Parts: sequence; C-alpha cells; structure tokens
Amino acid sequence: MLYPVYTETTNCRDCYKCVRSCPVKAIQIKDGSAVIIKERCIFCGRCVAVCPNSAKKIRSDLSRAKVIMGTRDKVICSLAPSFASEFAGKEDRLLAALKKLGFSAVSETAVGAAIVSAAIDRYASEHDGRCPWISTACPSVVEIVRKYYPEDIPYLAKVPSPLQTHCAYLRSLYGDDIGIIFIGPCAAKKNEADIAPGYPDIALTWDELRAWIEDEHFSLDSVDEKDALSFVPAKAGVSAYYPVENGQIVTSKLWGNAFNKDAVPLSGMGEIQAVFSKLDPDMPFLELLSCEGGCINGPVGDKTVSLAERKSAVVKYTQARLASGEKLFEPDEDFVSLVLDKGYDLLKTAKKEVSPSFRKEFSEEEIARAMLELGKTSKEDELNCGGCGYNTCRDMAVAYLSGMAEAEMCVTKMRKEAQSKVDVLLRTIPNAIVIVNKDLNIDSCNLNFLRIFGDMDEALLDENMLTLVNGLPLERFVPFYQKFSDEFYAQKMNQYRLHYKDKFLRVTFFLVESGRLLGAMFEDITNPTVRRETVVKKAEDVIQKSLETVQQIASLLGENAAETEIMLNSLIDAFSVHDEGAGDGFTLDEDQMQ
Repeated sequence: MLYPVYTETTNCRDCYKCVRSCPVKAIQIKDGSAVIIKERCIFCGRCVAVCPNSAKKIRSDLSRAKVIMGTRDKVICSLAPSFASEFAGKEDRLLAALKKLGFSAVSETAVGAAIVSAAIDRYASEHDGRCPWISTACPSVVEIVRKYYPEDIPYLAKVPSPLQTHCAYLRSLYGDDIGIIFIGPCAAKKNEADIAPGYPDIALTWDELRAWIEDEHFSLDSVDEKDALSFVPAKAGVSAYYPVENGQIVTSKLWGNAFNKDAVPLSGMGEIQAVFSKLDPDMPFLELLSCEGGCINGPVGDKTVSLAERKSAVVKYTQARLASGEKLFEPDEDFVSLVLDKGYDLLKTAKKEVSPSFRKEFSEEEIARAMLELGKTSKEDELNCGGCGYNTCRDMAVAYLSGMAEAEMCVTKMRKEAQSKVDVLLRTIPNAIVIVNKDLNIDSCNLNFLRIFGDMDEALLDENMLTLVNGLPLERFVPFYQKFSDEFYAQKMNQYRLHYKDKFLRVTFFLVESGRLLGAMFEDITNPTVRRETVVKKAEDVIQKSLETVQQIASLLGENAAETEIMLNSLIDAFSVHDEGAGDGFTLDEDQMQ
C-alpha cells in the first residue's frame, strides 16, 4: 500500500519547491527527482500543496472506502468540523449527499473533541488547573515529536486524538463491527488510520469526497436538503470550533476565557517547531496545529476561499448552533474516565510505534569536507540562498552527507561550474568570441575578440582586461553593433562573411539564452580568402593571354578559345568573395548554412 503522501517521479522536475516547503526536509533527491521518505515524513501535505507539476500526491483511499460500504451492514461517517468552512451554506446538502452515498449515519468528529477536552479538563482540575501536555489533536504534530524530538514524547497528551477518541466512542455505542470513514481536510489522518486500523477504518479528504460524488453522477446542488442525515448521537456544541486555532482551548471549561496563562495555542510549523526541545514540567498546555490558522487551512481545502472567510464560516455556524436552544452533545463522564485511564490502550488495534533511528550526527570535519565538495571554500561562499530548499549551506551539507541531497542542488555551485566551463572555453577557443545581453552590453568575451576589435596594444591584453571589458557597451568595439539587435530574435543560427578593415571574417551568431544573451563567433579566414583572390588574379591573366592568342589564331582555334574563356570566367565567379570596390559589411554565407 502506498504511503499517505508519495511522489510520482515521472512528473518531478528539479524545482525543489517541496524541499523548501517541507518543515522536516523528509524529501530525498535521487537522480534529480524528489522522493518522500516515509520514515521521516510527518504527512502534513505541504509538498502536495506547493508542487507545480502535481508530482506529490495524497494517497486515494476511495476504492477501499467503497469496499467497506459494500461489506459492512452499518457505516458511519466521522465528519470533520471544518465541513462548515469547506461547504459553507451547503451543510444540509452535504448531509443529504452522504446519505445518497450509502452512509447509515453521520457523526461529527467534534464529538470526540468534546470528550478529549473534558478529559483534559478533569486532569487539569486534579492538578491545580495545570496540564503540561502537547495536544494530540494534530497527527502531524504527534509525528514530528515522535520522529524528530523524541525527548519531548513524555509531554504528548496521554489521551488519543479527537478522531481516535470519536471512533472509540462510536464503537462503544454501536458495536465493533461498524465501519467508520473519516472525511476531512487532513492527509495525516490517513496515517492515523494506518497505525490504528478501525480508528478510523478509512480516512478520506474533501477532494476524495468530491470525486466520489462525481463518480455517482450527482452534485450537491442536485440533492434535496430534506434528505439530510441527522447527527448521531447528537450535534456537537462549542467543540465544533476545534478546527480553528485556539478552538481546543475555547472548548475547555477551565481555560475558555480571553486571559489564560495555563494554555497556549500555536499554529503553523514555523511557530510550533520553535517550542520543541525547550519544554519543562512547568509549561502550559500547548494546542499545536501544523496548518496555519488550524485545520480549516488543511492541504486539500478549497484554496479559492480565504482563511478569513473560512474562519468566519465556522464561527457563524457554531454560534448559530449554540444559540438554537436545541440539545447538544455532552460528554459521557464514564467514557471520559475511560479515556483518561486507558489512554491509547483504548485503541484495540493500535500498532506499537518505535522511535526512528535515522538521525545521525556528523563531525565538524565531515561537515567541512562536505562543504568543500559543495564549493563552499570560505564563509563568503555560504550565501544561504535557499535555492536547494535548505535554510543554510550547512543544513544542505548535512543532508548531502545523509544521502538526502545531491551536489547538483546547490545553485551557486552549479552556476560557478557553468561559468568556469564558459571561461575555459572562451580562453582556449582559437576564434574570437563575444556574448552580449539584450541591452548590447558585453557579458563576456575572450582575448581574441579584443585582438581583432579592441584596438589595443598586445602588451595590455591579459585576463584582467577581460574583467574590465565586461559590462561595457558593444558599440565601443564594433561599428556594426546594430547587427546584433537583428540577430537577437532570429529563428535560426545565421552565418555571414564580413570584410572588416584588412580582414575577412566568418561570423556565426548563436543564442545562449533566448531573448537574453546572444553570442557571436568570428573566424579569421583572411589567408584562405587571399589565396582565393590570387587564384582569381592568375585566372584573369590566363584569360588575357588566351584572348591575345584568340586574336592571333582566331581562324584556327576560335571555338576552342571561346570555351576556354567561358571556363575561366566560371572559375573567377566561383572564387570571388566580394564585388570589386565593395566596402565593409555582412554577406550571408549561404554555402556554409546548407
């Protein structure tokens, strides 16, 4: 079975956006493709959201869900409370659509959240209002603690997540043989289903729900609100606010006030990672959510709706429910005690999780050697540009040593190598080369170019002169600089013959970067051209002598002499390179382009 988040390598294109967005750098670059490493992944789904080629995927469990629908007598949907933001204004139609898909009942995951909050309240009330725990509501937070900060595992709440608690509660009410399918905005919930089968059986995303509805050939707009399923065992109360940052704390009867020092909410990986490895028994309760703003901003939510609109939708929906006067869910005190007493043992099928051992420490010597291999020979070379996806060059070096990164990921290294190759080529090639930008300023050239067009003393021509020339306008060196403008947008590489001063040159234009850089190579063909003109002169002399002979013995060799004249005139035409008296300029070298 595929991991909850995975890579389709055929679509991966060396952009490293996923590496930049991954908070734990759980992505290995292998042969240019970015592959997610399951043992390191926290399943937050950020890579899926940012991938420009859809190479990062969230595993589809829709087919498995359909199998459960066909094999279980009773299947209940555990519906994430963020449905109020994802389907704002169509909540009842959603419940009707779930009925049409075959669900026996719908229960809000917020019911489990209410039980978790009640359990934490009870623990805190028994410990002077304090509970130095990290919330387990977010499975990505649980994963990052378990995999990257094992020293903080003792601070994880001793109660299961709201989803897991909800599934356990539903099974206590309706039996262990029911099917439970969670639907929400979270990819990490799939991992919860994997490590504790049945709590829930399957976890689907909003996208999978929409695909399911489409497979059944109907839409939310086509269903009747009157067919909406009722929530079992009851509608959730204030815990429906759980998917918003601070929602869990607001649900608490002990901490649900504006000024509270015993509980702190944080969302977004950048914020929550800063608190790890610094925890102590005197810390407040930490409500940590990996998605900025909370679960309403999950990786598969409708991104056409702003976070502000989603939060407002949840607030309005929850307030309307609280003001309705109808009876809302109240946690069963006996089950709350069971949750506190048994904790994760409540999940009968939970797999024992082993802390990973992938973290390896490297010596300073090893890191320094890796830095050298990445072209970082001094502190000035450590640009920390982030082009590779890592925050610092040192982080990149550690990833390189770990086999998670390739040297080619370093943009500055590759640029330096490319420039070095260009420099070597320009220095060693016997022809004159110049490369200009779209403003016709010299980007680079070689000494042979300066020898022909620089009008400089040979003693001044050295590598330092090339540095001074770079950036100067091309018109300072060549009078025909406007020809470069014409060639910038040519559809093909053109080659010309040029008579410049006392030289004959073959000029080849080539695009280095289309629309940005244009190169020209000048090949000195003066000697071959002079040799050809010598042949032409000799041919003309032969013609002249032949004509004199023709005049003397016209009666005897008239026809033969005429043929000789035609042949020699053809020879002149074949060897001529320019019209007599023509000035400097370009002549398209058609023979060379064939």
